[in-house]
Amino acid sequence: MQHSAPPLFRQGVPALVKLIVCLSISVALMLIDFRFKALDPIRNNVNWLLRPLEYAMMMPRNAYEATSEYFTTRGTLDKENQEMKVRQAELSLLANQSEFLLVENQNLRQLMDLQKQTSFKTLPVEILFNPPNPISQRIVVNRGSSDGLKLGNPIANDSGILGQVVRIYDHSAEVSLLEDRDFAVPVQVARNGLRAAVFGVGRGNPLELRYLPVASDLEVGDVLITSGIDGVYPPGFAVAVISRIERNADKNSSNVFCVPVAPVNRYRQALALLYDPQWDAKASTATSKPGAPLTNTPGRRQTRARGMQ
Repeated sequence: MQHSAPPLFRQGVPALVKLIVCLSISVALMLIDFRFKALDPIRNNVNWLLRPLEYAMMMPRNAYEATSEYFTTRGTLDKENQEMKVRQAELSLLANQSEFLLVENQNLRQLMDLQKQTSFKTLPVEILFNPPNPISQRIVVNRGSSDGLKLGNPIANDSGILGQVVRIYDHSAEVSLLEDRDFAVPVQVARNGLRAAVFGVGRGNPLELRYLPVASDLEVGDVLITSGIDGVYPPGFAVAVISRIERNADKNSSNVFCVPVAPVNRYRQALALLYDPQWDAKASTATSKPGAPLTNTPGRRQTRARGMQ
């Protein structure tokens, strides 16, 4: 389809003259506008009149851009929120692990101090798990006969006695805790030297000090330490603290209840006491000063035991 020229510019000489005149006028107007800004008022008025129409025509595009930006921002915020929650959980886990390692480090330092204070050999052990037995109160440690551990060796931490090895394997051993039913430890009262035996009654129950008459010199808060007369436990290690005394004058007997001083469920590290009374007792007697009590218990352990009342 062919387009014909506008009527103003028909072919011929007059049309060319008209084109030259129009071009000259256009160039003149452009120069005047560029040099003297003569058309700015007209342009501003036209712009002011057309601005509402321009705004109305731009409304669909602006609405689309605003909606798109809202949903993009909302999605970005949701994603960042999820990332922050995950990061918060990770930081909380790291904080808990740091606190656990700090407590574990402190416990290991206390065990090292206990090793330096004992005059006999010790063996560091770590609690692996509790056997699924609701009746007995026992734990399994990561040391066995191949490590030098023997049946009957006491297990302790810096606070006091935890229990005794009752079953042993090559690389692990089973330890009966103080709370285990009918588990007995020969003890004596640190205040006056009165000897007795403390017995376990079962999980969650206080220990019992049995076979004592009413007139026995006992007080609530007395610290019970190992007497050493059984040849199994070294003398002077804290065992329990008397928490309640029920005296029965008619039967001339006393029901004495105690709580262990060594926390079982707090730490995973402990020490196996490789105590041999034939040699260690002689060495302790030879190195003890005249008039000093024969005990391996540092004074800080007795003070800590009294502070647990």
